[in-house]
Amino acid sequence: MGFTTGTFPPVEPAEFLQRPLMERMKVLALHWVDHGFGTPKMIPTTYVVKLVVLYLGIGSFLITWTSGLGPVWDVGSWWAEPIVYQKAIAWTMFLETLGLAGSWGPIAGKFKPMTGSVLFWARVGTIRMPPWPGKVPLTRGDTRTPLDVALYLALLVTLFLPVVLPGVPSASLSSVFPDNTSGLVSPALFIAPLVLLALTSLRDKTIAIASRIEQYAPALVIFSLVGVVGANGFVDMVVALKVLIVSVWIGAGCSKFGRHFSNVVPPMVSNSPCVPTRWLRRLNYRDFPRDIRPSKAGAALAHIGGTTVEIVAPLVLLFSTNTTLTLAAVTLMVVFHLFITSTFPLAVPLEWNLLFAFGTVTLFAGHPNQAGFAVWDMDPAWLLVPLIAGLVFFPVLGNLRPDLVAFTPSMRQYAGNWASALWAFAPGCEDKLDAVVRPCRNQVHQLQALGYEPLVAEVTMQQTAAWRSMHSQGRGLFSLLLTHVPDVDRYTVREAEFAANSVIGFNFGDGHLHNADLIAALQRRCHFAPGELVVAWVESQPIHKGIQEYQVIDAALGVVERGWWSVKDAVDAQPWLPDGPIPLHPTWRRADSEAPAPAPTHPAAASAAPVPEGSRTLPA
Repeated sequence: MGFTTGTFPPVEPAEFLQRPLMERMKVLALHWVDHGFGTPKMIPTTYVVKLVVLYLGIGSFLITWTSGLGPVWDVGSWWAEPIVYQKAIAWTMFLETLGLAGSWGPIAGKFKPMTGSVLFWARVGTIRMPPWPGKVPLTRGDTRTPLDVALYLALLVTLFLPVVLPGVPSASLSSVFPDNTSGLVSPALFIAPLVLLALTSLRDKTIAIASRIEQYAPALVIFSLVGVVGANGFVDMVVALKVLIVSVWIGAGCSKFGRHFSNVVPPMVSNSPCVPTRWLRRLNYRDFPRDIRPSKAGAALAHIGGTTVEIVAPLVLLFSTNTTLTLAAVTLMVVFHLFITSTFPLAVPLEWNLLFAFGTVTLFAGHPNQAGFAVWDMDPAWLLVPLIAGLVFFPVLGNLRPDLVAFTPSMRQYAGNWASALWAFAPGCEDKLDAVVRPCRNQVHQLQALGYEPLVAEVTMQQTAAWRSMHSQGRGLFSLLLTHVPDVDRYTVREAEFAANSVIGFNFGDGHLHNADLIAALQRRCHFAPGELVVAWVESQPIHKGIQEYQVIDAALGVVERGWWSVKDAVDAQPWLPDGPIPLHPTWRRADSEAPAPAPTHPAAASAAPVPEGSRTLPA
């Protein structure tokens, strides 16, 4: 690929788009192995410039200048100052909530405009998605009101204030570092964003997930309690932050147990502009082009370079009092986050990874355990009990009952075990989404606005569906479409994470943002006829079960079928399903004469007798 020209799949678009759906997925998946999305180098360069100029440049200038530190280029004078880490978290959360950090730009499916979030959430009439519709007072409805806009803008202001206001003296900080002159951010400044975040999130779960509420809100709580809870004040704050960051690492590491994660790393490495040769990319696959399931090398990179590092190194950091060992673990975790950054994953959480790399350095190298900042230095020690209980509650619940907790509070970052979906539009029906109030059109139209020919734009967007097929849940989702959508080869199939970006302004790989509630909201605006929009949707795998529960949703009819598939069956299949759909096990079907009857294209589907409405049959 060149700097301004990408690597397009080796197809003639008009002829290619006439091929059967899974034949197209095979061609595009094989192309992904060698080229990833095939984006021109200009695109990752744009992200690097954004990181360097906006996040690091402007961010570090604001933080140091307003804290009486600096100059900004004298990193050695401020890298371990606690106020810098406090403000770095507020700055990152501000950019995430504004929409200029994760899920930004072309790699996340935002082509024109490159920013979603604020352009949607500061606009009356756009879609909002309450987490518990109808169950929490004053949250009913799915249309953004002036109140929602006011709450969101106020949240942005209160997140920005801790970045630019000077610190206040802290007696507990001065007792440890008598020469400190910058102080800490006033604890009172974190109360307003926490309240506004709670109110905003109850009315729109999209903003909650975009703000990374599960990562940053606990830190804001810790900052607001300095001097209020605990005898050591500043020391307790640092220890609590260490426990917080370690809980994120270990939670994410544990979520990678199982069959899914090995399927994540190979396509992520294939998409990295920092992997120089096809040989290195293909090394992650078993037998290209015949078998592109993960190779032993790909599985080792996932579970040794990923799972093992993400659990063992944080435990070393939390308990080590040996300087050399601590610095080795710090280096390992910094490299870990820089490697993820270098791959430019499709949700592009680049700022988050840099913050965690910086947090590793400032918390564990700048405030080492042997200097009085170990978990056993918290006073009183019993504070660790509610702290740890609060941090592990949602990860534990989310992995046991993924239907109740989004994947980010469940700490399933990069795990491959995600709620996911594919949207299938009957010919011409995707344009019905133009009825949605939003600052953009569908991605194919965004690409055309950038100069892409219509057929080239279509092939480009189909690459994202092929990317989904390379993950375990993708094989099940395509199996559902092949089984439930007659003449599916004529339908326009969209990867739902990308599609949702164009209607709600954000997605981070979480299918809870485009579940049946969003489809119902779209139906109220777009008025699809039966069969015009069919959605294959699947929930994450519970950690103690070997299945994933799916739904088939017709926008006009609602959920028409529920069931499950075996994760092993999904993992064992090739992305393009050469042996047909994987076995599907329906547990409920809508008793409605208008509901489309499943097309028995696979022995498992043909032998699955309809089950009575309302019944539930799941494996033990």
